[in-house]
Amino acid sequence: MKLLTPFKLGDLELPNRIVMAPLTRNRATRGVDAANDLNVEYYRQRASAGLIISEASQISQEGQGYVWTPGLYTDAQVEGWSKVTKGVHAAGGRIFVQMWHVGRVSHSSLQPNGAPPVAPSAIQAEGRTFIETGFVQPSPPRALETDEIARVVADYARAARNAKDAGFDGIELHGANGYLIDQFLKADSNKRTDKYGGSVEKRCRFALEVVEAVAKVWDGKRIGIRLSPVSPANGISDPDPQPVFDHLVRGLDAAGLGYIHVVEGSTGFKHDFGAFDYMALRQAFRGAYIANNCYKRDMAEEAVASGRADLVAFGRSFIANPDLVERFRRNAPLNDADVKTFYGGDAKGYTDYPTLAAG
Repeated sequence: MKLLTPFKLGDLELPNRIVMAPLTRNRATRGVDAANDLNVEYYRQRASAGLIISEASQISQEGQGYVWTPGLYTDAQVEGWSKVTKGVHAAGGRIFVQMWHVGRVSHSSLQPNGAPPVAPSAIQAEGRTFIETGFVQPSPPRALETDEIARVVADYARAARNAKDAGFDGIELHGANGYLIDQFLKADSNKRTDKYGGSVEKRCRFALEVVEAVAKVWDGKRIGIRLSPVSPANGISDPDPQPVFDHLVRGLDAAGLGYIHVVEGSTGFKHDFGAFDYMALRQAFRGAYIANNCYKRDMAEEAVASGRADLVAFGRSFIANPDLVERFRRNAPLNDADVKTFYGGDAKGYTDYPTLAAG
């Protein structure tokens, strides 16, 4: 089975091509937003993945959009993640951290001093955020001033250094699902008239500046980015995404990134190639291509065996099946995920899913 064969990601040897996708679970320690012992066990259980990409971790308080998500900007948060990476490495695994700024998909109660969230333009986000009292509509954002953007880029660089200190094997930039990088890329959320908006090149500038900044901390081959060209997650859209992502991926290729992690279709709901040419991205990029979105075992095997993808990322399947790799190896049945326990809570629906060995 091609999906179970080794793959070399830059200088990192992966034992298989099965990637654990980043999955927000809202179980960081309350008050400090740091990973804890429960998180250590959760990731350790899934260390047989070729590569784990951690749940999204905000690069600053301003970058937080949901309560009880882990950060990567304080000493306590670095210490918490260090325990996770040590646990994964002790179990023989490899783990990248997904670095996150949600932009407009936030609530003022999560922001420093109750401020409005920031965004490329002052346009209300659709969707919901998750705060202490439950799911709510995002707060109206304010547009970042041109001279503020360098500060946000610097926050990414600082978080990248913290990721290295925490012992991660690499980093993934969250450039998908309607969060800040994606907001700059998409025409309907970016109405700027300065050097960060308007043309395709200008809308890609922020993403490429972030890449340039983190590449001063990490070797490019240890950097990936997640993209969702057509997903409407959080109300994001663009009338003509192909030239935007074609241009962006050429820039990512020139920067020498290790991989692009592409959501093919509507995040979590529908795998659909539609009119968008994902192969154009694959062909323009010399690094690895990680395919993502509602893949099943046989579909993933076909994607890898045909050469359409190098690796395939799985989300909900990894939530419910810590031993997903072994289940794929044996073509064994999968546990069903309990949606009610996805966000927040304790070990129930988090670290208590049975493995084949336990069964």
